[in-house]
Amino acid sequence: MKTLSLKTISSVAVAFASLLFGGVSVAAVPDATLYGPIATEPHPSLNAIYSASAIELSDNGYLEEEYFIEGTANRYTDPEMQNSAIIDSGHPYRTRLIVRRPRSEDRFNGIVVVEWLNVTGGADKDIDWWQSGHHFVRNGYAFVAVSAQQMGIDTMKQWSQQRYGSLDTTHGGRVSGDALSYDIFSAVGKAIHRKGTTGVAGEVDILGGLQAEQILATGHSQSASRLAVYLNNVHPLEPIYDGVMVHGGGGRIRDDQSVKIFKIMAETDMPRRAATPQPNTDTFRQWEVAGTSHVDVPFEIEWSRARLLRDNLPLSGAAPRDSGCELPAYSTVPFRDVMNAAFEHLVAWVRDDVPPPVAEPLQVARMMPELSFARDEYGNVLGGIRLAEHVVATAKNTGMNSGPSGFCFLYGSHEPFDQATLARLYPSHAAYVDAVKEVVQHNLEAGYILPFEADLTIRQAEASSIGR
Repeated sequence: MKTLSLKTISSVAVAFASLLFGGVSVAAVPDATLYGPIATEPHPSLNAIYSASAIELSDNGYLEEEYFIEGTANRYTDPEMQNSAIIDSGHPYRTRLIVRRPRSEDRFNGIVVVEWLNVTGGADKDIDWWQSGHHFVRNGYAFVAVSAQQMGIDTMKQWSQQRYGSLDTTHGGRVSGDALSYDIFSAVGKAIHRKGTTGVAGEVDILGGLQAEQILATGHSQSASRLAVYLNNVHPLEPIYDGVMVHGGGGRIRDDQSVKIFKIMAETDMPRRAATPQPNTDTFRQWEVAGTSHVDVPFEIEWSRARLLRDNLPLSGAAPRDSGCELPAYSTVPFRDVMNAAFEHLVAWVRDDVPPPVAEPLQVARMMPELSFARDEYGNVLGGIRLAEHVVATAKNTGMNSGPSGFCFLYGSHEPFDQATLARLYPSHAAYVDAVKEVVQHNLEAGYILPFEADLTIRQAEASSIGR
């Protein structure tokens, strides 16, 4: 008896589905091939990983490797809130992925987070790693970063034609608009070995023998918008991911699927979305974090560190960019503290079907003619998840800014209170620390932050000069 290959079985399935759905193509994600890990060379060679992690890995029992993945991808229709149909198939691609994982099984928590790399401005940016990478390493996650879009690949080619010259996600220029990105992102998720499965002999294992209990997707801003399209149209055709963190972007998302979807938004992200909120459901949850900006200080520091590492310069020189915006840029309210808690809730939601806590949205003061948020006497927004750095305020932190740069509106603002205001608000250091502890305890009990971040916030308050 002749044994059918996987590709033959897939072809039969496609043909059957085509008949079943009256000629509309519905198919599994096409097979892909992995190569690697790709060898690297020390600086000054450019045969190295572009967007390598500036977060310490080796001392924490982690390693970082890069792989190439190639295959063919479909192009899809994009109906409103409906499954896509395949326009055409067989478009070749070759791109890269970065893997950061524990070296040993006893350090691995069973969760793999796959980030759709952000390409705004050209370079591949693993923004969710910048925000939550320290949390992932502390807690034993594996992490995979995917270059799904051509703009990022073009930037890598400019940096190192030697290493990345063979990469392409456009079928040699025949496909535009990153139309192949959806199958690329699926193919990477599909290549991760799940617990209880066995790989094919000779197949590249990007986890080095580790097996995933959960595979979660994440993406920030433009990547979040692409994830929303992916969830609405393509992912339902062959679900790959168990849960998705949609961060700082994306429109309304279908909630008629089993996949758990967590949308987490900064204050910056809400002015054009607050007027049409999406309700929480059994598979959808949204959190909005007061006083936070789309691009904040931790974002800027990690982006700076990544660039310094790439150029073999001391990481001690990391600093936010000079924004040139109308207001002093970059909120200091730590969005990442809430995002780390959200990841832990997403894991429990997928594993135990325990929904994350509901959170109050940001308060809207006026809808028309232009939406504006309700604010306190210092200009800090009301409502939302309210961290101690926002409630026990020492500055006006907002998600809003403007200026000559086309990105100023993403940077938010940070304007420290003067000494007279601080003295009036916090007549003693103990009064300030006690106020911080109260808010921290509330947020910890509500599930909006984790114990690590709670302890850190209190230690920082105790070490501050406020009220002294």
